[in-house]
This record gives sequence, C-alpha cells and structure tokens, in this order.
Amino acid sequence: MIVRQFISWVRTAPVGERAEATRALARAWLISDLSQDDRIAAEGALLMLLDDASPLVRQAMSEVFAAEADAPPAIVAALAADQPDIALPVLEFSPLLIDADLVDLVATGCPQVQCAVARRAELPVSVAAALAEVGDAAAVLELIENPGVTLAPFSLERIVERHGDLAVIREQLLQRENLPASVRLALAAKVSATLARFAAARDWITPDRASRLAAEATERSLLDIASLSQGEELANLIHHLRESGQLNAGLVLRALLSGNAGLFEAALVELSGLPPRRVAALAYGRGAGLDALLTKAGFPASTVPAFRAAVAAILEIGFVDTQDGIVRLQRRMVERVLTQCESEVTSAHDPLLVLLRRFAVEAAREDARLFCDETATQIDAQRFVQMIEDAAPVEDDCSYDEMMAEDDEDIVFVDSPPLAPRLDDENEFSYESEFDDYAPLDENYAASNDEYAVIEGLDAEIAQIVRERIAA
Repeated sequence: MIVRQFISWVRTAPVGERAEATRALARAWLISDLSQDDRIAAEGALLMLLDDASPLVRQAMSEVFAAEADAPPAIVAALAADQPDIALPVLEFSPLLIDADLVDLVATGCPQVQCAVARRAELPVSVAAALAEVGDAAAVLELIENPGVTLAPFSLERIVERHGDLAVIREQLLQRENLPASVRLALAAKVSATLARFAAARDWITPDRASRLAAEATERSLLDIASLSQGEELANLIHHLRESGQLNAGLVLRALLSGNAGLFEAALVELSGLPPRRVAALAYGRGAGLDALLTKAGFPASTVPAFRAAVAAILEIGFVDTQDGIVRLQRRMVERVLTQCESEVTSAHDPLLVLLRRFAVEAAREDARLFCDETATQIDAQRFVQMIEDAAPVEDDCSYDEMMAEDDEDIVFVDSPPLAPRLDDENEFSYESEFDDYAPLDENYAASNDEYAVIEGLDAEIAQIVRERIAA
C-alpha cells in the first residue's frame, strides 16, 4: 500500500524530494522486512524511476546499490549502462557485474567507464586483457596501479606496444615485481625508439643514424636484461627474441664478446634444438664441435671464425664479471677476435669485419669513459683530503716552555681590585675577590678548547685514512 502511494506521489514531486525518496525506497528494499507483494511493487517502482528525467534520482539509486550483492540485478545492469556520472559507482564496486558485462563495457565505454572498471578490487584476467587491448592510456595506468590485478605476459606486452611511449606508464610497469624479461626488453626498445625520433625530429642527427643508435642501445639493454635472467626466464626471453626476429648472429656474437656465456648457450640451445649439456660440450670442447653446432644453429659460415676466436679467447682469458650490473664489450677480447678475423677474411669490407670494428670502437670508448670516471673520482677524493689538511691547524715548532717564557715577558701585572666584605652563614665577615664569580667561565673556556683540540686531531686522522685508501 505504501509503495503504491509512493508511485502516485513521485510523479508530481520536486526533483530533490524525488531523489531523497528514491534513496529511502532503495534502502528499504535492501534492509526492510517487506512482504513479497511490497518487494515486487518496490522493485517495479525503482525500475520505473530508471526513466526519470532527472539524473539525481538515478544517482541516488546508484549510490545505494553500488556495492550491494543483494541489489536487483536488472537495476544494476541498467545503472551500469547509464551516463558515466551515474554508472561509475556501480562499475567500480558492484559484485553483480559478470566478466562478459565488464568486457562489453570496456569495449564500448568512454575513458571514464574504462577507468572505473580498471579500479575494481578484483578484476578477472579476461577483463584486464580487454583493458590492455582497447583501454585508454588513463585506464591502462589505473590498471597497472591496481594491486589486485594479475596481468598476463601478453597483456603487459600489449600495454607496452600501445602506450610504451608514455613515461608514466613505463615507470609504473618497471615498479611491478617479477616483470618478465621480454617486457623489460620491450620497454627498453620503446625508450630507444622515442629518443631516436626526438633526436631526428630536432635535426640533431639523421633518421638513419638515429635508428642505428636506437638498435645498438636496444642490444646493449638486452644484454643487461639477459645477464639478470636465469633458467626458464632466460629461455623464455630467447624464445621471444627468436619469435620476434631479433635473435641473430650479431646479437649472439656481441653477447659472447661481452662475456655473457649464458645468452650464448641459451641461444644455441634454442636454435639448434640440442640439450644444454650437449651444447656446452660442443661449444667449449676441442675439435670441430663448435663449427658443427653453429652450422646446425643456422649461423652464416662467415661468422664461424669470429665465434671460434671468441670462444678461444674466453677459454684463455676467462669470463669477466659485469660492473654495476651493466654488460660491456671486453676490449681485449674484441681486439683479439678482430685481429684473427682480419688475417682470415680476404675482403676488408666484409660485413663481419665491419661489425667487429664497430664493436672495437664501442669497447674503446666505453673503457675511456670508465677511466675518466675513475680519474675524476680520485681527483675529487684528493681535493677532499687537501681541504681537510688546509683546515687543520699549523703546528708550532717551539716547545711549551719557550712559548710560556715568551708569554711571561708580555704579561703586565696590575693591582687587584679591593676585597668586598660579605656576610657568610655564620654572620661573620669574609672577603672574596669579585673575580671568583667568573671562575666557571674560565673552566668552560678550557673545556671548549679541549673539544677543539679533539676535533682538529680527528680531522688529521680522517685525512690520513683517506690518503691511505687513495694510495691503495
């Protein structure tokens, strides 16, 4: 009966009153003990109010039913398809929306709708994949920042492909734990390509040179990423490189000349199809095993001498650890391989020699940078020591007795001030010098002088420690 009266009243009521009455009716539907007839009538009234001309009425229903599992499914579905201001609470919090509904809303909704879906506490993998595939940049950022979302590797790669040129998305992706190596490589490639386009657009370098520099930077980043990958992750990275056409003889040779034996062996395992132990035995064994392995892996015959010389150099010199997690070409190894290949290759314009010369120049420049950095660090340390030594006091060669004797000659004695009488506790007169009141100041001054002496001695000790470390 009350619901019927509400339906009759709401047709002519003002907008504000209709919104408040709708909110009250929605709450009553959730928490009140209504009879079956009244519940059916209340749901019918709420369905009728979905057609109300004022968005405030529908907004009231959306706020009440947003996070309720007992809300009427038909009303929730209608509110989710309403205009964004009304649909956002339902899209973000309603547990009644199924995966298919969310995927459809992501595909057809505006960026606000996509952002609301991306903020859901529990987001299925299929919905996350839909957002990664068609979501706006803002929605993808919300998706990455959502701690309750599990993103599949292909979704991460799709995000990098679509929005990897945005720095904020790259930063958020790199902050995720257990980010696949293939995704980190894709991010590095995006950064290289973005910088190359920027430099070419500014006419700082030609587009061809920008592309070549971007490719080289991507290769160096790949080696750094591969050096941090092991086991299955490294195998997945190599498989990704093969599928994307990035696994070639030049990349594998760069890895070997950088001392990254893991990538070298994993690449041969992927390309040859042989087990890892068999590959290691053939690669580092004596005889023609390496040549046969490289041929089976599909490497050009012209690159075999370089690989053979590189493996021989590694067996003689040994592997070199990375510095600060950065993989660098080993200059000594590169020059040795280049010298041997120059004696075996007849044409000076052979692509292999061109590649090795480029590696040699890169290794020499990298060594020069490291040398300059170390030299600058040593110079800064020496300047620090010099500053401490300059701040230290200059020691006087004269003895203490001589110094006191010189000071005694300059002392001028004056008459002491008259003694003033003072009444002590026993009502007797006693005399004290008025200079006794300043005795504590003299003690504090002496204590402060002792502290300065300790500090000066500490400065000299620090300077000596720094000097010894620089010498070492």
